Amino acid sequence: MSFSSKDLIGILKQNGFQFKRSKGSHHIYENPITNKITVVPVPGNKDLPKGTYYGILKQAGLDKN
Repeated sequence: MSFSSKDLIGILKQNGFQFKRSKGSHHIYENPITNKITVVPVPGNKDLPKGTYYGILKQAGLDKN
């Protein structure tokens, strides 16, 4: 399984999150329905650590599946 930030951003967008802004290599996404905000680090071509990937999903209110 790939833990890329690109895949994570795709999952967030499928669940209603919209890009708000970025600061450096961090992109901020917001869900206007649930008012949840999550920050996604974008480290170039590297994958995110597994714990960070799942932590962002949890912060967004989504499960691992």
